[in-house]
This record gives sequence, C-alpha cells and structure tokens, in this order.
Amino acid sequence: MNTDQPPILSVTQLNQQIKYLLEQSFPLLYIEGEISNLSTPASGHWYFTLKDETAQVRCAMFRGQNSRVSFAVEHGAQVLLKARVSLYFARGDYQLLVEAMEPAGIGKLQRQFEALKNTLQARGWFDEDHKKSLPSMPQAIGIITSSSGAALHDMLRTLHRRGSQASVVIYPTLVQGETAASQIAAMIRTANERKEVDVLLLARGGGSLEDLWAFNEEVVAKAIYDSALPIVTGIGHQVDFTIADFVADLRAATPSTAAELLSPDQSHLNLHIKTLKQHLDSAMWRKLEDLTQHVDWLAQRLKYTHPKVQLQHTQDQLRRCQLNLQASIDNLYTQRQQKLALLARTLQAMSPLNTLARGYSIAKNAKGQVITDSKQLKPDEIIRLKLLKGEVICEVKSTV
Repeated sequence: MNTDQPPILSVTQLNQQIKYLLEQSFPLLYIEGEISNLSTPASGHWYFTLKDETAQVRCAMFRGQNSRVSFAVEHGAQVLLKARVSLYFARGDYQLLVEAMEPAGIGKLQRQFEALKNTLQARGWFDEDHKKSLPSMPQAIGIITSSSGAALHDMLRTLHRRGSQASVVIYPTLVQGETAASQIAAMIRTANERKEVDVLLLARGGGSLEDLWAFNEEVVAKAIYDSALPIVTGIGHQVDFTIADFVADLRAATPSTAAELLSPDQSHLNLHIKTLKQHLDSAMWRKLEDLTQHVDWLAQRLKYTHPKVQLQHTQDQLRRCQLNLQASIDNLYTQRQQKLALLARTLQAMSPLNTLARGYSIAKNAKGQVITDSKQLKPDEIIRLKLLKGEVICEVKSTV
C-alpha cells in the first residue's frame, strides 16, 4: 500500500476545512452591490443575492442583524454591506454573512464623514482645551439658520417661553444644498466681524445624512474652529451627529434644546433669585445681630473706659490713698506719742531732778565738773551744790 497517498476526506470534512479557511483568510468586509432574489421566510432571516454587472454572491442576514436595518429593503436596491465571508457547508455554497446594511449612497457619505472626522480630530479641532465657555446670561444671541425653516420658529418660541431677555440677531443662510456650506461659513465669519452678539446658535431641523451634509464640510468646521464667539449647535435630532457638532463649543440634541441651553428658564431663575434673596436676608440679619451685640459690648466697654468714668475712678483711688495716708499718719503719730511718753517716763525716772526732789544735791567744782569723790576736793576749795531749787556756794573745810 502506498503510504504517500493523501488522507481521504468526507464532503463534510472538506467543506468544514474550506469554511475555516475562508473565515480566517478574509477580514470583515464592506461590499457594495444590488439586491436580487430577496427571500424573507417566517424565521425572520433574510436570504438574497448581491450582484454587480458581471458577478454575484449569495448572502444571509439573520434576524438579530436585520432588525437594525432602518430602511425598506427590496429587490433592485443598491446597498452597502458589512459582512464576513463564510461557507454553507451543507450545500458547499460560499456566501456572505451580513452584519449591517445601509443604502449605498449613505455608505459613501458615511465613509467621507469618518475620514474627515479622523483628520480633524488628529489636528486637535475637537480638543476640550480649545472650546470656549458660554455666557451664563447672554445679552444678545445670534442664530445662523434658514430664515424659512421650522427650526427658527421653534427656537424663537423656546426663547420667548423661557422669558429670555436677550436680543436675537438672525443670520439667514441655506442649510442644505451645494452652496449651503460656504454660506454657513460666511455667516459665522460675518457674526464675528460685527461683534453684535455674545454667542452663536448654529441650527437646522432634522433630515437624512444627505440633508445634513453641509454641516459635515471642512469649510464649516474651520469657520467654527476659528470663531472667537462661542458656538452652540442644534442640528437635526438627538441621534444625528455632524462634524460641526464635534468642533462646536457645545452640542445640543435639537434646535429647541440649544435655545434652552442659552436661556435659563425664567421661573427657575426667579425661584433661584428668591432663594438667594432669602439667603441674603438671613445673612444680613445674622450680620446685624452680630454687629448689634458688638456695639453693646463696645458701649459696655466704653462705659468703663470713658474719661469721665476713668477720672472718677482715679479720684476714688486718690481719696482712698488720702484716707490711707491720713490713717497711716495718725497711726504713726500715735505710735510716736506713745513712744515719746514712754521715753519721757523713762527720762523722768532717770532725771537728776527726781533725785534732787528726794533731798539729794549735785556738787560741782569751780570748773563745773560734777564731784563724785571726796578725793576730788581740797580744803578751802569753793564748790557749788545744786539743789532742787537753787544753788549753795560752800567752802570745803576738810575731806573724809
């Protein structure tokens, strides 16, 4: 038996391997073509053929994916598919498994949109640090839109309903068509040159991607990016996004919402003012109470620090000092009198006069010296005897 013979595969094995190779070899694809042989069985899945002038391929789009298709799919429609290459191995048919579908023209515009978005994002035109803050209470609002469109009337009604006091300047322009983008850009530049408004509102009503395409042009994006005035966009509906929305300083879901953002609700504003007034009144009363208490404290302090009060306090202190001084003098005088009396009594007790009063006398020689010893005297010497009253002159006859 020849050992080099390749293995024998079943049809199922062959188709499984081919299916694997196809799915691994081809990435997710975008394919454009015409729908034919459309079949929509009760299962909810779609089966059809996608063809061009020279070739065709079978396609399957399961219920979970086709439920997201937002337009009517019919025979002969030109579509753009996002699909994976696969194989239905039960029949050996190669096919496309479709994940998304949109009209062919929309797909081309969508690719242009994504390409410009990526380019401008790389330039930094969407960066937050470039976006300008909006005035909280604008005095003048500029509206760039169609003068005949419903969006303008919706915005004006919204501003009136919310009690906006801002004046409105309308910069009319086409918002759809080949010249719309250049007109929109020109109006943005005009508003900046006139400097008659505080903020610009760039808006239009809803529509298809083709209808909104003027707001996806680079000339409009550059005018918004170069604007010194802050710009709010309100283009289409909530699900619509344009290049202008990414470059603008703020994007609103609709034109009416944009008008609301630029006009605080008057009733809410009045309520806010009332609340602020209440806070201010409370703060003023608290401050007044604090000041009143402080004044009372100062008045009480002044009562004790007034010059008249201080003078009276000083006079009282002086009077107390005088009384204390007089008391000290009187006390000292009494003490001195008592001491003097004691000394007088002592002196009196020791006084020679007392001795003399008891009959004693004091003998003095001619020189006035007191004689205390008979040896101090000589016969015939004259001495004087001091008596209590008067003196006696004596002559010494002899001494013993």
